[in-house]
Amino acid sequence: MTGIQLNEIPAGPHPLDMLEQAVEDNGWHFERAGRDELNLTVAGRWSDHHFNFTWREDLQSLHLSSAFDMRVGGEVRRSAVADLLMYVNARLWIGHFDLWPDEGTIVFRHAMIFPDSRVSAAQCEALLNLGVEACEHYYPAFQFVLWGNKSAEDAIAAAILECAGQA
Repeated sequence: MTGIQLNEIPAGPHPLDMLEQAVEDNGWHFERAGRDELNLTVAGRWSDHHFNFTWREDLQSLHLSSAFDMRVGGEVRRSAVADLLMYVNARLWIGHFDLWPDEGTIVFRHAMIFPDSRVSAAQCEALLNLGVEACEHYYPAFQFVLWGNKSAEDAIAAAILECAGQA
C-alpha cells in the first residue's frame, strides 16, 4: 500500500511585507503593530480612512477592516443605519459593512484566503484599493443618515448617483 505524500511548499514573503511595499509605493502613512498587523491611514475626499490589516497564519488569510469615525446612537438612528447597511451590502460584490453594536461603529470588512501563504503584491494592492473605494463611495450615505436625518432610501439614492464633470 502506498501512502499519500504531501510535499511541503516553501512559503513566499510574508503577506504584510508585500502589502507594506505597496503602501510605501503610494506614500501612505503606516505602522506595523507586529509581524501580523499593519495599520495605515489614507486621506479620502470626505475623511481620512484608517485601515487595519491582520494576517492569520492558522487561516492563511489577510483581513482588512476600516472603522468610520462616526458613532451610531439611539434606536432610530441604529434602525436607519441597519436599513442603509442592507442597501449598501446588496450593492457590494466583495466585502461588507457592519455595525458593531457595542461601540456603535460602522466598519468595512473583507478577508482574502491565500493557500500556502502564496500572495502577490498585486493581490495586496487590490485588497487595499477595494477597501478605499468602498469607504469613499459609501461614507457620504452614512453621513446623510446620521447627520442629515435622511432615510436609507434617500441616502443610497444619493450614493449611487454617477456625476459627470466638475462643478
